[in-house]
Amino acid sequence: MEKPTIEVIRSDRKTFALQIREGKVILRAPRRATKQQIDALLEKHSDWIEKNLKAQSAADALPPLTAEDIRVLGEKACAVIPARVAFFARQIGVTYGRITIRNQRSKWGSCTAKGNLNFNCLLMLAPPQVLDSVIVHELCHRKEMNHSPAFYQEVRRVMPDYDTWNGWLKENGEALVQRMVNGLSDS
Repeated sequence: MEKPTIEVIRSDRKTFALQIREGKVILRAPRRATKQQIDALLEKHSDWIEKNLKAQSAADALPPLTAEDIRVLGEKACAVIPARVAFFARQIGVTYGRITIRNQRSKWGSCTAKGNLNFNCLLMLAPPQVLDSVIVHELCHRKEMNHSPAFYQEVRRVMPDYDTWNGWLKENGEALVQRMVNGLSDS
């Protein structure tokens, strides 16, 4: 892979932040950060940078999602997800509150302390097993509101191949998000 373009933006911030935008690495750094600190941070996160540059490149090869595409994905999610949640809630032996469908850049699902569930409409672009893995993950939070070994034991009890599908999402999820970001930035 060729060396990426890196833009360093210095400001009065106290911490570093890395992001990938339009095939470029943007590093936000404290004004007093040294070149050695910046180089060390870029080296430490080189795997993350490479992975996310590849994801953006893959997303750029696919058509961006329009606002209409996202609306349709949301409708499809509203039609599919509640039935899957009900199915797995029975298997796990938990109840849940309301289900909300969103289009988010950073989360695939979440579960509130009250049992309300949120899911990303972009899951409709993933294999069905990926959707199920996110649903199982969130429903298992109804038993364990953490990511302890007991939590993952319950997840894998219900979905033995969870790690495979969670891995798919980690590997391909950023490309799905980039399709949304690219499409919304074009509008």
